[in-house]
Amino acid sequence: MPFTLTEKILRAHTEDPDAITPGNVVMVRCDLVMANDVSGPIAFRTMAKMGAERVFDPARVVIIPDHFVPAKDARSAELQKVLREWSAEQGVVFYEQGRGGIEHAVLVEDGWILPGTVIAGGDSHTCTLGALGAFGTGLGSTDIAACLATGEFWQAVPGTVQVEITGECRPFVTGKDIILAVIAQLGAAGGTSQVLEFAGPGAERLTIDERLAVANMAVEAGSETGLFPADDTVASYLQGRTDAPWTAERTDPDAEVTARLIVDLDSTPPLLALPHSPANVVPLEEALGRRIDQVYIGNCGNGTMTDLRQAAEVLRGRRLADGVRAIIVPATQATYREAGAEGLLDVFVEAGAMVSTPTCGACFGGGTGILAAGESAITTTNRNFRGRMGSPEAEVHLANAWVAAAAAVAGEIVDPAEILEGVPV
Repeated sequence: MPFTLTEKILRAHTEDPDAITPGNVVMVRCDLVMANDVSGPIAFRTMAKMGAERVFDPARVVIIPDHFVPAKDARSAELQKVLREWSAEQGVVFYEQGRGGIEHAVLVEDGWILPGTVIAGGDSHTCTLGALGAFGTGLGSTDIAACLATGEFWQAVPGTVQVEITGECRPFVTGKDIILAVIAQLGAAGGTSQVLEFAGPGAERLTIDERLAVANMAVEAGSETGLFPADDTVASYLQGRTDAPWTAERTDPDAEVTARLIVDLDSTPPLLALPHSPANVVPLEEALGRRIDQVYIGNCGNGTMTDLRQAAEVLRGRRLADGVRAIIVPATQATYREAGAEGLLDVFVEAGAMVSTPTCGACFGGGTGILAAGESAITTTNRNFRGRMGSPEAEVHLANAWVAAAAAVAGEIVDPAEILEGVPV
């Protein structure tokens, strides 16, 4: 019987593989459970109420504070204290601030994520981990508590929306634009109860950084995760990061899928999501001239070296426009150090930007870059809901790093080509 990639992964992680049919509810075993400084403390309390004293396997639980790092007030400091003390008592893996970074990027970078594995994360953007061919899905804190105690969670088996990516990226088009193109087709809820599976020659050409950017926003279409079949690119990335065995699987050619979409990169321009929805997608040319007060480059899917290099290419030798502030956030400490070694951090500071320690910060409205009423921002983050980054009277535009950096120089949304003036991409 033919199966989708998602069905193959779930069949290998349940006691009842014959029940793996879209819509059925099954219990799924976790290879890894992750929580942060927002989801963790709630999950710990719930686990205690369940009467569970110990986690199912300390070696498969990773706790990463990143949302309120560094702590912005006494309350957020207390949350991190709870994480620190609970992790020590349970003997689980704990990433102290300054030693990790943003959770999803850290898990990928440090070799925790293998193709075909199942990761339960206490954060909605756990879908990012699908970039490596894993079923990473975000759960609420009550379900994370159950995962911590038992190593299992319930899952309604999702269908598969297969996204075929064809062609090659045009200048200033990135993984960010690919996922915005998908969300433009599906809408904010078109992927509900589905997995977005990215296939085709265009998908295979994407780097891991680009795949992270694509998978990161699968949840913005309501999807369970965004999944790339593992290939030679993934194998090369994992060399030196892990020696654990894994097997590359793909959707069978005649497997039943819910729908098929096509993203033709040859005809896809740079895209933006206008306020106040990731599904409010327009071509760059329809957003030109919009005034920008703040530029934010970073997050769990767009704080990679690829994003930082693109931003630096625009900012090198230039200055931020008067009245514009910019915040650059490498996703991990390792990325921060690599960017420093390449001289990128100097480029940002010389341009007048602020470089932050790895943190979720302003991405979710937690700190380090909150917007005031009436302000407008352009950001490489994944959500632009009203009030997401501060005042409900502020406006947030989602875009790739080329476009965001160009806006920092111009003070308004512009075509990056205008700033680079013919400099080769």
